[in-house]
Amino acid sequence: MSVTRVLPVELGLAERSDAQTWQPILFSLIEKSDAEMLDALLASDRVRTVHDRIDDQLVELISASEPGRVRTDVEWAVAKAEVLDGKTLAEYGNWVWYPWSGRLVHVLPREQFRLVRTDRNRDKITRAEQVTLLDRRIGVIGLSVGNSAALTCAMEGVGGAFRLADFDRLGLSNLNRLRTGVHELGVEKTVLCARQMYEIDPYLDIEIWRDGLTADTVDGFVDGLDLLVEECDTAWVKIAAREHARRLGVPVLMDTNDRGLLDVERFDREPDRPLLHGRIGDTTAADVADLDRPAMIALMLRMVDETRISPALSGAITQLGRTLSSWPQLASGTMLGGAMVTDTARRILLGRPVASGRFYVDLDRIIGASS
Repeated sequence: MSVTRVLPVELGLAERSDAQTWQPILFSLIEKSDAEMLDALLASDRVRTVHDRIDDQLVELISASEPGRVRTDVEWAVAKAEVLDGKTLAEYGNWVWYPWSGRLVHVLPREQFRLVRTDRNRDKITRAEQVTLLDRRIGVIGLSVGNSAALTCAMEGVGGAFRLADFDRLGLSNLNRLRTGVHELGVEKTVLCARQMYEIDPYLDIEIWRDGLTADTVDGFVDGLDLLVEECDTAWVKIAAREHARRLGVPVLMDTNDRGLLDVERFDREPDRPLLHGRIGDTTAADVADLDRPAMIALMLRMVDETRISPALSGAITQLGRTLSSWPQLASGTMLGGAMVTDTARRILLGRPVASGRFYVDLDRIIGASS
């Protein structure tokens, strides 16, 4: 098992900016160097809370293998001893330190942790399928709407490795649709999302691209992905990411946060498929690099098909930059989008039939029309 190792000086015992740190640090007490570093950390003033519920996790782990079995106290003690295999409770698993919150948390070893954490997925997702999913890498561009997709994927165990790209920081107006709090204002959206995901599963593999994507970095971001989720507001990035995804055979998903529209482009199966279902013709990323705001809005409307957007969004378009600062979006739409992206990503990554196209889960039609 590989753990993140740092030198004692990096533990800070020198101050680190709370707005910058995003990776947890794992300690295994069976490693002498880890034990020494953890002792140094505990002796500092950087640990605010120690959370150790490893015994409860052991009970869940044992129960997961034989859920219907009733045990006596003696039988529980024997079962726990078999799992510990000579280790003490403190030595079993890993201690995870989250520098941004000061929390030190004791968790099961990676495989056992994931078995228990995803146990309630069965058999909507079988254990074999869960292993397959956790071996996949997903990229997410744009972490307002994309935050919900990334977090829902992490919760469901759809993907074990992630790349996150966004140049922006959390603002107060983002709190209408992002699951976070006022104490995170000013934090980079990549940092915020990575933290949230690591707090769900400290064994994830996450890379952040905190400056967003440029012509020099977009290819490296897409290369090696099993699936791309594109949720940004910039036309150049939308097109450039798809150009690289098509060339590399990476499927692309996009939720628009309007009328429950989910876009699916199976470049893994259709290498010659027109970008955005042909709605932008032969337009390339280079063609849109210097568009002004009106031209950008017109292009974005072509991408999503302006004839099918909701009346509310249609009415808002003429007010952008006047009475409205940006595209209107709601938390309910963002959460719905996260669910649709995760469900579809799971199907694609497991090789189930999913066609390219545009799919609507329009709650106004489904629910509103019934009144």
